[in-house]
Amino acid sequence: MTLHAALAALLGLVGGVWLSPARAQEKVPPEPATYRISDYREPTPATLAGARVITAVEAHDLWLAKAAAFVDVLPQAPRPAGLPASTIWRDKPRRDIPGSIWLPDTGYGQLPTFTEDYFETGLEKASGGDKAHPIVIYCLTSCWMSWNAAKRAMSYGYKQIIWFPDGTDGWQAAGFALEVRLPEAR
Repeated sequence: MTLHAALAALLGLVGGVWLSPARAQEKVPPEPATYRISDYREPTPATLAGARVITAVEAHDLWLAKAAAFVDVLPQAPRPAGLPASTIWRDKPRRDIPGSIWLPDTGYGQLPTFTEDYFETGLEKASGGDKAHPIVIYCLTSCWMSWNAAKRAMSYGYKQIIWFPDGTDGWQAAGFALEVRLPEAR
């Protein structure tokens, strides 16, 4: 390992961007020009052009100040195929950042029109219809869903998109409380 690489790993810096200790250990890929359409649970870039990238402490500061809306885009597990209709199916509870809105399945690289409509409606609700209102978008650590969703939100004209790449994993690791969340109705 070169001296520069060792220092970058020690400090958690990649390209001048602070990374959490967990992300500092990952091989950070370059930022792609388009949405990621497969292998969503892989290391993500350190940047997202046009968005602000934040750590768990910065996310918590925004949350405490009520200075941004928080939007979770983690997918929701579907009912297993072939499960008899008489079998009770219970979704795994989503433990989430308090006060956030959960818009599952909106971080894939390609979205059907009804999912795009759902995402746009959810962002409108989260922002109060103000495209200049700061919105923090997240899911889990090493998950491209939040990167894709943040990029997509900017394409809808949102001006202050904040990407929180460590998501609820980083939030919880920093010692901040989570609460059970249900997805926003479709």
